[in-house]
Amino acid sequence: MGVLSKYHRFREAGEAANVNNVARFGEPARSLFTTSKVFTLHKDTDITDENEHVVYHSRSKFFSIRDKTDILDRDGKQVAHIERKVFTLHERHFITMADGREFQLSNELWHIVRDVSNIEGLGWVLRGNIAGLNFELYDQAGQVIAVISQKMFSIHDKYCMDIYRPEEEKTVVAILVTLQHMMRDRAARQSSSSSFSSSSASAGSN
Repeated sequence: MGVLSKYHRFREAGEAANVNNVARFGEPARSLFTTSKVFTLHKDTDITDENEHVVYHSRSKFFSIRDKTDILDRDGKQVAHIERKVFTLHERHFITMADGREFQLSNELWHIVRDVSNIEGLGWVLRGNIAGLNFELYDQAGQVIAVISQKMFSIHDKYCMDIYRPEEEKTVVAILVTLQHMMRDRAARQSSSSSFSSSSASAGSN
């Protein structure tokens, strides 16, 4: 992990916090880890603590155009509800927290080299390239809230959340779950577009 940790900040539960994160922000107050379940129709994701105990769970409704997703805590209580906006030029999702706070996540589709993601309604800023697997959340004063890193080459879509503001933990979880859905939607569109292009090319050559 020594050399790799300088460039990639993902870690498994039980491993030490990333050296770059500690150097820049100190030890995180708490860390959480996500594992998405494969071969399920509901896009289930478990969010666990350092001891691999499930703290939150997200589940999407089967065949929902709006990709309706609920996040529950370990006691089954609602934490957040997420819905995708349809018919928009931006990838946009609406998030409603159980405490009544509402905000939106959107992604500007036409930035090819670098993702531009917006968090509207919180005053927070996301810095980093989602496709680059590592990004950070900051509040309106520029103070770090969390550092989020994805495991490369994992079919379970694993993430590590190093949280520096534990009072914002549920909101950080909701943002990560939403971003996972946005990335899956994009991958599905790209796969569909590639299949269509290949079919068109084959038809043109006949």
